[in-house]
Amino acid sequence: MLPSLPSPPPAPDASPEARPDAAPAAPGPDEALGLAPRSTPDAPALVRVRLDLAYDGTDYSGWATQPGLPTVQGALEEALATIIRRPVRTVVAGRTDAGVHARGQVVHLDLTEAEWQGVTRNREGLEPASTLVRRLAGALGREHGALAIHRAAVAPEGFDARFSALWRSYSYAISDVPATRDPLNRRYTYWHKAPLDVAAMQAEAESVLGLHDFLTFCRPREGATTIRELQDFGVTRDERTGLITARLQADAFCHNMVRALVAAVVQVGEGRHEPGWVARRLGAMVRDAQTRLAPPHALVLEHVQYPDDGADPGAHAARAEGTRARRSAHETAREPAGEDGARSAGQ
Repeated sequence: MLPSLPSPPPAPDASPEARPDAAPAAPGPDEALGLAPRSTPDAPALVRVRLDLAYDGTDYSGWATQPGLPTVQGALEEALATIIRRPVRTVVAGRTDAGVHARGQVVHLDLTEAEWQGVTRNREGLEPASTLVRRLAGALGREHGALAIHRAAVAPEGFDARFSALWRSYSYAISDVPATRDPLNRRYTYWHKAPLDVAAMQAEAESVLGLHDFLTFCRPREGATTIRELQDFGVTRDERTGLITARLQADAFCHNMVRALVAAVVQVGEGRHEPGWVARRLGAMVRDAQTRLAPPHALVLEHVQYPDDGADPGAHAARAEGTRARRSAHETAREPAGEDGARSAGQ
């Protein structure tokens, strides 16, 4: 059955699967649209840099910096500070929980033009982007060998790693029979104790596609919406390996939403609940002891999709502005009903 899917205990507010970054001081008009701030007599224009990265989350306490704990953001920002010689703030596409991995994470950061060019240390023949990737690898070193920077680039105008995203996708790997259990991949696969009905799981997954309030499957934050568009949710068994993979894609995910949805379809797949249970739970809009979480170690942030860089030059800023407006509208619409009175950590 599901002994390893406990009801979620109260958790610190700093480690959702992909929740928004803690709000800093109110942004200026350019930052609110995802733009690097314009130059002023006292502050030069900034270069917005996009980093693509991957990490094994096993030994990290999630993405977000937490005092005294090893985190992906903490390791990355420490390495950046070593290179840039000042604290550098990063904004991430999806804040992952402790133990969750990423193949396609994206962040942005702002540097002055002098800092960006200075990455090369004025050596001829070098360009800042590839040099930054190389220097970050050196700064991270063996201590943070589980974190790899794949690419650095000057971001398109208006780019915001969080708000410009069109969608995010996750995968979750399950082994439900002994023959499929590979000890070399045990850190990335959930070993379920009994065979699962994949067809039943797929039917449940399809039943919750679309735009819904996923309150049942989210850990809500006061003032934040739990309305999301689940664009894809598929459960398949690989004919060669026998492993089950759940793949989910949405415009964004609330805190714990992926793991809660996976746990829900697993419960139907093992026969604990009748067909249609997941959709009924969604419609009930009640987060209670029946909302369980799949273990984090089998979850991977696979990809974050953005508007095509070669498309409309304003596409990134427009997407960021539209995302903020939709979130604000959903939150405002829910306030009269008092449905956001609980805490939340939306992604």
